[in-house]
Amino acid sequence: MKRYTIYGEVDLVKVAIQRLRDYEEIALQMNPNGYYVAYSGGKDSDTIRILCELAGVKHELWHNHTTVDAPETIYYVRSIPKIHISYPETSMWDLIIKKGMPPLKQARYCCSELKETNGHNRFVVTGVRWSESTNRAKRGTLEIVTKHKKDKVIFMDDNVENRRQIEHCPVKGRLTLNPIIEWNDGDVWEFLNYYGYKSNPLYKCGFKRIGCIGYPMAGYKHRLFEFERYPKYKELYIHAFDQMIKHYEESGKKYTKWTDGESVFDWWTSGKAAEMNIEEQINLWKDDLI
Repeated sequence: MKRYTIYGEVDLVKVAIQRLRDYEEIALQMNPNGYYVAYSGGKDSDTIRILCELAGVKHELWHNHTTVDAPETIYYVRSIPKIHISYPETSMWDLIIKKGMPPLKQARYCCSELKETNGHNRFVVTGVRWSESTNRAKRGTLEIVTKHKKDKVIFMDDNVENRRQIEHCPVKGRLTLNPIIEWNDGDVWEFLNYYGYKSNPLYKCGFKRIGCIGYPMAGYKHRLFEFERYPKYKELYIHAFDQMIKHYEESGKKYTKWTDGESVFDWWTSGKAAEMNIEEQINLWKDDLI
């Protein structure tokens, strides 16, 4: 797989493999098991899984079960050799009751408490790519978080100088390597097809992305498609919203527009939630906007 740039011909696979090899020593210093590969069950995760094997680097595959994964994804992840599955201490349904609001585009508490709780003090490898979203376009090949996310250091290109900076940095948090950051969808599928690897079966069922059912970052039409395919998850969300309202009212408060779980679900999937600006979404439960 090659691409032509102003610097000449670039072999994307060789570049990704070299990135993994360049930082393996640091990954081993942080943990004797090497890299912590964040595996979601999607095509990008499969790509970095194969690349780690091709690079011959020491690594572990870790999947965070979110409690709202599609059944096909659950079974597919379990079929992956040597996969480690981490189960959360809480569930999406309990989080909804606790937070008093559905997960929203700019208030994705589900991600922070169900998907991003592991990998601390490890050198994490992800399948993040620039072409996936504008937010991910802000990510770099190499990222360092010392204590807080706001202290993140991003390297847009990895080289020997970057490696030196890491080695001289008192790392107490997490390092993240995104070896296929510049790949596009075509590159990923070409790579997987070349090596003859099967991917998550959902890609053959109309899914373009693999994630949680009801994920607020997914498009409006896609979320409706998901709930039509998985009506049981719709029932579970509505039940959780019912319990959320009950819990809220027991604390002496009352929502101004939501009367039951159905009304919350209808609002949440109508597109109105996505139309709210960032400040409105984050302060939804504080300013009585609902």
